[in-house]
Amino acid sequence: MTSSDMNSNLNRLRSMALDSPETTLNAARLKLRRTPKEEHEPEHYEDLQLGGFNPCLFRSLERFLPENLLSSTRIEKARAMSDLLLRYSPESERMRVQKHREYRQNILSSYQRLHEELYTLEDPASFFVPSFLDAVTSEENFKSVIVRAAPGIYTFNMLKPQFCQMLIAEVENMEKWFHYSKSSMMRPTTINKYGVVLDDFGLDGMLQKLLEDFISPISRVLFPEVCGTGLDSHHGYAIEYGKYRDTDLGFHVDDSEVTLNVCLGNQFSGGELYFRGVRCDNHVNSEIKENYDYSQVPGQAVLHHGRHRHGARAITCGRLVNLIMWCRSSTFREAKRYQKDFSSWCGGCKLEKHNRQQSAIKATVEVLKRRGAENGHVELGSKSTAH
Repeated sequence: MTSSDMNSNLNRLRSMALDSPETTLNAARLKLRRTPKEEHEPEHYEDLQLGGFNPCLFRSLERFLPENLLSSTRIEKARAMSDLLLRYSPESERMRVQKHREYRQNILSSYQRLHEELYTLEDPASFFVPSFLDAVTSEENFKSVIVRAAPGIYTFNMLKPQFCQMLIAEVENMEKWFHYSKSSMMRPTTINKYGVVLDDFGLDGMLQKLLEDFISPISRVLFPEVCGTGLDSHHGYAIEYGKYRDTDLGFHVDDSEVTLNVCLGNQFSGGELYFRGVRCDNHVNSEIKENYDYSQVPGQAVLHHGRHRHGARAITCGRLVNLIMWCRSSTFREAKRYQKDFSSWCGGCKLEKHNRQQSAIKATVEVLKRRGAENGHVELGSKSTAH
């Protein structure tokens, strides 16, 4: 199951379960919470057989379980959530889940990892530069490390060169494995012809920990309008630009609340990112007024609003590899279904709100003018009568 499927499944599941008077879990008639229990620390489910469902989905869903089920064992919670997911999953989706499970099991059972240390985040100091680790320890460090390059766009140094090279080598190893196994690879997005979904190769646990321990806390400060309750799932992948690879990336928005984009290297020229403003679905094709271009630097990260319209220019020589993580909030996505105005972050909604306010002010001024004129006529009439 892809991360997009996971979020869609979770939102539909919550909606259906909440619309029902009661939801059956493990033969007990229980209701899901309407809002997640944020202080609850969910279990890890990566080592369990979950019927093809993404373990991140279980971690997200667990916070919505009723209190008496939260105190159950991990196995009992996993069984209950599996039953619930299967109950509300249509046949076509179950078939897709099964197909993806077989695809992933084939990779995990056959692929020989090149750098085992990449698959855990036990020693963050071996991955990240000291300034990035310091950024999450205090507000003062945070402000000195995270640079606001433009509205909704932040940059900071993040990865050590050794980690970048190790991950590039691992991605090359993944590509070689697919070539020699003569298997067809599921690409990261519909607009990428090349690239690797890192989650499918077992890096989902490491990336989820990166999300929970670092990116989510940072995003709650930088993007409170979409990450106020935190980020709970991701879609992680690597993309490659160069000869016999994608040369550029077309203008688009991401299926995320926040996107982390880290340049890994290698030697390259070109490949600048360009950003053209944050927009909701209704204004994604609206007029472009915001412009910001960014030259990529190995090890440096860009953290931006997922709805920020952007693309990547063609590289002119060399090879460029990027680590991308689409970070998502199931709570925000559920709340968004009931919203119509996104003026807190959408440039189009903000402009419409401004125009409405200006129209209201203009209309009020016209009314006051008319009333003033009418009162003036009344006074003149009174004075004429008196004479």
